[in-house]
Amino acid sequence: QVQLVESGGGLVQTGDSLRLSCAASGRSWSQFKMGWFRQAPGNEREFVAAISRGGRSTDSADSVKGRFTISRDNVKNAAYLQMNSLKPEDTALYYCAADLTPGGTLHKAAAQYNYWGQGTQVTVSS
Repeated sequence: QVQLVESGGGLVQTGDSLRLSCAASGRSWSQFKMGWFRQAPGNEREFVAAISRGGRSTDSADSVKGRFTISRDNVKNAAYLQMNSLKPEDTALYYCAADLTPGGTLHKAAAQYNYWGQGTQVTVSS
């Protein structure tokens, strides 16, 4: 089992920034591709961003390109999501997830991720 814990969410205004953190347990952290997803009430879980095992490759949803940046620190066993220029439509519960599937593909489907954190709430007001 892999345990993931998110933090850093909060209530902010349009245009503000937040940095979400994901702390992971285990010595095999660098074997996992990591992703961030979000889910708003009444909506399906939505892909936000993903990062490769070594952090050399990233991918992100069109809705957040240029505003959100995913990163990881394999020494600290942590992943991050820097969120800038926040909009009300970014309001959601944000989850980090670990992808143990073989290969280097950065998956966008939640079903491809094996472990999930409990989520941290981000609320952006007008």
